Amino acid sequence: MIIEKEKLHYVYQQILQWREKHIKEKNFILILSFVAGILTAFAGLILKWLIHAIQNFLTNNFDSTGANYLYLVYPVVGIFLAGLFVRKIVKDDIGHGVTKILYAISRRQSRIKPHNTWSSVVASSITIGFGGSVGAEAPIVLTGSAIGSNLGRLFKMEHKTLMLLVGCGAAGAVAGIFKAPIAGLVFTLEVLMIDLTMASLLPLMISCVTAAAVTYMFTGFEAMFKFHLDNAFVLERLPYVILLGIACGLLSLYFTRTMNFCENIFRKYSNPYTKLLIGGATLSILIFIFPPLYGEGYDTINLLLDGKGESDWLTTMNNSLFYGYPGLLLIYLLLIVLVKVFASSATNGGGGCGGIFAPSLFLGCILGFVFAHFSNGIEWTPVLPEKNFALLGMAGLMSGVMHAPLTGIFLIAELTGGYDMFFPLMVVSVCSYLTIIVFEPHSIYSMRLAKKGELLTHHKDKSVLILLSTDSVVETDFDTIKPDMDLGDVVKTISKSRRNLFPVVNNEGVLEGIVLLDDIRNIMFRPELYHRFKVSKFMTSPPARLNINLPMEEVMKIFDDTKAWNLPVVDDNNKYLGFVSKSKIFNSYRDILVKFSSE
Repeated sequence: MIIEKEKLHYVYQQILQWREKHIKEKNFILILSFVAGILTAFAGLILKWLIHAIQNFLTNNFDSTGANYLYLVYPVVGIFLAGLFVRKIVKDDIGHGVTKILYAISRRQSRIKPHNTWSSVVASSITIGFGGSVGAEAPIVLTGSAIGSNLGRLFKMEHKTLMLLVGCGAAGAVAGIFKAPIAGLVFTLEVLMIDLTMASLLPLMISCVTAAAVTYMFTGFEAMFKFHLDNAFVLERLPYVILLGIACGLLSLYFTRTMNFCENIFRKYSNPYTKLLIGGATLSILIFIFPPLYGEGYDTINLLLDGKGESDWLTTMNNSLFYGYPGLLLIYLLLIVLVKVFASSATNGGGGCGGIFAPSLFLGCILGFVFAHFSNGIEWTPVLPEKNFALLGMAGLMSGVMHAPLTGIFLIAELTGGYDMFFPLMVVSVCSYLTIIVFEPHSIYSMRLAKKGELLTHHKDKSVLILLSTDSVVETDFDTIKPDMDLGDVVKTISKSRRNLFPVVNNEGVLEGIVLLDDIRNIMFRPELYHRFKVSKFMTSPPARLNINLPMEEVMKIFDDTKAWNLPVVDDNNKYLGFVSKSKIFNSYRDILVKFSSE
C-alpha cells in the first residue's frame, strides 16, 4: 500500500512538472475553467434529478381536492435525514453556501474544503425533495466554487488564481442550473465581487458557456420557465412598474430581517433535536396549510407565468384547505408571501440545507402577480398583465435580497426568455435595489461577514487589507530580554542585535513590556550602573498589543490611533509572537495591490 502511494505521488509530481514545462499559466487557467464548467453542470443536473425523483416518488398520488396529511410528515423526515447526514458523515457546517464562498475568498485564501464538492448536493436534495422550503441554487453554487477551488489546489495554483477558479465554479453553477450564462457571469461579479479584468473575464465566460452548453445537451434549449409575452410593455404602465419595484425592495427588507431574526432564534439552541422539533413542526404546519411552500415552488411560478386565466391560477390552491374558495385567492397568496420566510428559516434552522435563490424568485413572482391582480380590480388603473408583473416581481425580489440588480435583470430574462421586457426589468430591479439599500447596506449573504470586517469588496483598499493577514507580516527577529536581567546583560544583547527595540518576555513567554534603545542611551555607556538597574525598572508598556487574529483593517486603525511605528503581536494568552511594523505592512500591501489589480 505504501509503495502504491509513493508511485501515485511520483506520477502526480511528474504530471505537475510536465504541465509547468509545456503549458503556459494563462492557457492552463482556461483549461481549468473549461473543466470546472463541465463538472459544475453535471453537479447541477444530478442535484435537480435527485430533487425531482424524490418529490415525484413522495407526492405522485396526492389528492388535489383536499388536505394531504403526509405534508405534516415528509418535511420533518427530510430535515432529520439531512441533519443526520451533515452531523454524522460530513461533520461540518455546510449551510449559508454563498456566505461560505465569500468567507473563503476573504479569509481562507479561496480554499474550500473538498467535501463541499458533493456534500451540499446530497444534503440539499434530501431537504428539498422531502419538502424543505428552500432552493437548490446556493448549495450548487457552493459545490461549483468548491470544484473550482479544489481543481486549482490539485494543480498547485497560486492564491489569485484560486480566487478566479472559485468564481469560475460559481459562475458555471448558476449558468448550468438556470441555463443562464450571462447571469452566471454577472452573479460572480456582483455577488461574489470578483473584480472584472481581461484576465478574469475569459475564464469566467468559458465556465458559463460550457456549463450552459452541457445543460442544453441534456435538457434542451427551452427556458427554465414558460413565458409568452402576450401584452407588450407600454409606457403608461411605467409608474406601476416603479411602485412594484419599491414594493419588492420593502418585501426584500422584510425577508432579510425576518430571516436574520429567525436564524438568531435557532442559534440559541445547541441541541440539534431541539432545532429539529422547532423547525420541523413550523415547516410541516406551514406546508400543510399552504402546499405551494413545499420544495422550491417552481410549479407555482410556472402556473403564474404561463397561466391563461382564473381557472389556471386557482390551481395554486390545490391540496390545501383553501381549495374550492376562489374568492380567497389573493388573501391566500398574500399569506404565502408573509410566511414563506418562516418556512425557509425553519428548513435551514431545523437542520436542512438550502438557499434563498428559489424563495426570492417564488416570493417575487407571487408579489408581482398579486400587485397586478389587485390593481386590475381598481377602475381607474390601466390593465396590468398579471404574468408580466409576476415576471418583473421575480427580478425585483432577487435584486433586493441579493443587492444585485444586474443579476436580477439578466437572470430573469434568461430564465423566461423575456428579453422583450428588458426595460421594465431594469426599472423594477433598480427601484428595488435603491429601496433596500436605504435600510440595509449589505446583502443577506454578506452582512454576516461585513459585521466582522471580513467581507471582500470592490473597494480596493479594504479588499487588499482583508487579503493581508496579520500573521503574514509578523517579524520575529527581535532579541528578547528578561525582566530580571541587569543593564549589563541588556547592553550585551544590544551589541549583537540589529534592532533598536527589545521585547521583555518572562519565563512563560508572556510579554511584560518593551525596552527602546533611545530610553537607555544615556545610561548604557556607564559601566558603573550595569549592575544597579534591572530591566523591570526601565522597561515601558507598548502603546498597544495586537492579537494575532485581528483583521488587518483593525490593525491599521490601531496604528493610526497610537501613532506607533512598531507594535508587538501576542496570542490569546498574551504570549509574545513578534512585532508588526508599518513599513512591513506597506510593502506587503503594495505587493498584494499589484497582484490584485494586474490584468
